[in-house]
Amino acid sequence: MFADRAKIIIKSGKGGDGHVSFRREKFVPNGGPNGGDGGKGGDVIFEVDEGMNTLTDYRHRRKFAATAGEEGGKDNCHGKNGEDIVLKVPEGTVIYDAESGKVIADMSGNNRRQIILPGGKGGLGNQHFATSTMQAPKYAKPGEDAIEIEVLLELKVIADVGLVGYPNVGKSTFLSRVSNAQPKIGNYHFTTLSPNLGVVDLDDINGFVIADIPGLIEGASEGIGLGHEFLRHIERTKVIIHMVDGASVEGRDPIEDIKTISKELEAYDPALLNKPQVIAANKLDVLGGQTNDVIEALKAEFEPKGIKVFPISAVAGMGIKELLYEVKNLLEQCPDEITTYEAEFDPTIRAFEDEPYTVEINDEGDYVVEGPRIEKMLGYTNLESEKGFLFFQNFLKEQGILKELEARGIQDGDTVRMYGLCFDYYK
Repeated sequence: MFADRAKIIIKSGKGGDGHVSFRREKFVPNGGPNGGDGGKGGDVIFEVDEGMNTLTDYRHRRKFAATAGEEGGKDNCHGKNGEDIVLKVPEGTVIYDAESGKVIADMSGNNRRQIILPGGKGGLGNQHFATSTMQAPKYAKPGEDAIEIEVLLELKVIADVGLVGYPNVGKSTFLSRVSNAQPKIGNYHFTTLSPNLGVVDLDDINGFVIADIPGLIEGASEGIGLGHEFLRHIERTKVIIHMVDGASVEGRDPIEDIKTISKELEAYDPALLNKPQVIAANKLDVLGGQTNDVIEALKAEFEPKGIKVFPISAVAGMGIKELLYEVKNLLEQCPDEITTYEAEFDPTIRAFEDEPYTVEINDEGDYVVEGPRIEKMLGYTNLESEKGFLFFQNFLKEQGILKELEARGIQDGDTVRMYGLCFDYYK
């Protein structure tokens, strides 16, 4: 069975703890601190694999974790970093946060490799905490915690053209004739249980990728007849080919079939109906001619709406070249960029949720903000970079810390302290 969705748990590596130790050498009775820093935890990385076309590898394994960083050692020895885990996915895979349903990353276009969960930073050894008044600190910083979340992987096939239609209208036969694809073909419903991709090469123009989307029926947008499992693969296509039985072999009404499928596309995503469309009236070889009442009715119904009708025979190859040239013409009028999904969710932020924090005023009148949530944020964030500083500002706002400071009466120019970070408040 084709696998285009999978739900898995991913976990980054915990940072190694800092070490507490002191120099113990001959003739040095009171050696200073020399505890080393802990190693960084491993990252969870997603990477596009050109050789993959399904998410089957994630159907039978539930959890994927990077390794933790090692604890620091004596003599200022740095702990070994944890090993990253690299998860290979087919191009077109969208990674969602399973809890919120928001997009974390879209592995499409130029995005071939992305760190989804960074490993925890290693804790500082006690060598970093020596001061003029405390020359023998017995404290080291623990490594940052790992982050664990559940994600939904969803493959949205990347193809230029989507081939849609009711089952048994000849889509697989058409794809096998016009491309290098070799789909399973048979004269029964739901032969195709997975989207088949093929590259169409024309003599004097660049080729394009076409996807045979499994047969859609009424109710597909609600999940009936496996339709909902495959509608997502039409989202990235630029042009849609509606294939119908132009000979009406099974007594179906092709016009009603197209209208029904259009309703299903609209119910799933109204934007799909804005894509350029053509109609392929298949099984011309059964007719013994170029037209019949069905094809004339199709032209009368759809061509005034700007949707051209092409009588073809997927078996005999009649009319196919004209259809493909029209599809290529429509593609040339479409924007070049691939439809991609913008990130909506940063999984590192969830590590700060539900963690308490306090806002107090010390004897000097400074506002002191403390708590695990704050300490984790400062550990993950590089405040010296512009991006890191913006993340810091957004964090204070989103977590309600700025509102809490204002409630406590903070004024412009007042000092705020957070675990060694000191800054003046200005609204």
